[in-house]
Amino acid sequence: MCAVKGTGLKILITGGSGFIGGYFHRDLTALGHDLVNLDLIDPKGPQAEMAYVKGDIRDPKALDKAMEGVDMVVNLAAAHHDFGIAHDTYYSVNEHGSQMVCDAMDRAGIKNVIFYSTVAVYGDAPTPHEETAPTAPNTPYGGSKLKGEGVFSRWVEQGDGRKVLVIRPTVTFGVNNFANMYSLIRQIHSGKYFRFGPGTNIKSLSYVENIVNATLFLKGLLEQQPTRDIAPFEIFNFIDKPDLTSTEISNTVSACLGRKPAPAMPYAMGMLLGLPFDVVIKLTGKNLPISTARVKKMFRTETKFEADKLREAGYTPKVPLKEGIDRMVQWYLTSGKDENAEWHQPPAEPVMMD
Repeated sequence: MCAVKGTGLKILITGGSGFIGGYFHRDLTALGHDLVNLDLIDPKGPQAEMAYVKGDIRDPKALDKAMEGVDMVVNLAAAHHDFGIAHDTYYSVNEHGSQMVCDAMDRAGIKNVIFYSTVAVYGDAPTPHEETAPTAPNTPYGGSKLKGEGVFSRWVEQGDGRKVLVIRPTVTFGVNNFANMYSLIRQIHSGKYFRFGPGTNIKSLSYVENIVNATLFLKGLLEQQPTRDIAPFEIFNFIDKPDLTSTEISNTVSACLGRKPAPAMPYAMGMLLGLPFDVVIKLTGKNLPISTARVKKMFRTETKFEADKLREAGYTPKVPLKEGIDRMVQWYLTSGKDENAEWHQPPAEPVMMD
């Protein structure tokens, strides 16, 4: 398939068949950039318009093919699901894959890359965390992404015009996403949502259109310039404001659905109800919607992150947070509820091109 033709840069998006990749495709195409997608998953819908290389970021041959004539890389490819991925696979994809990308960029003479990391590099965040906060990841996902950042940091230290923009988003949601927010909307819509405890814990969120727009702002792509005036290696958190508590999030979804807010039940009851599901998960290895870990994560764990650095750089989000939630709810009602989510886990071993 032919590449999307424009008058700007030629940009490789690794993992471009995924949720966030679709929004990069939409916005970069509108700005006149030529796009290439490297992914193990065949693209669907508008994303199929991109030039497509079926391949693994751990495969040098696939990377070399995808990077032919490329000016910049947006590295979205990652092992990121909470369930069903082996510990070593996170590091194989997120750390070793990053090294493979850097090596391939050197072979291709590419100097600019955007790396999508995660706020999970901070670990628990009961108090607000900004970019200068200590990193203390407590999950393989967060740990492997931090290692990936280290790979790109060392790559930049080689100089010669290398530039890396690291984005650390929190939970990202929006139309065509079937993860956390989708599950919440579905549970509330079906009347199967239960709220345990006061739900005063902050749950930082990122609306997908805003995070993609912010990334393009930071790279200067919105102004058709190759880079903005930022350091060779720069890290930015992305969090939409204002902060919402878990109760405010569920109440917002309920209001968008035209439902009454779910009544609160004791937190201890939620933990008690989760115990038998913990046993089933341990015995079967299945990913169930209820467990003590999920109850704690949703109704007790604080995730407070700050993105003042981005706002001080001059960025203003285009879509208010609650409007973003409403957009996703309306999509769910019109078509999302009838679509089947496709979950693709990265293979433990690299898939090599023939």
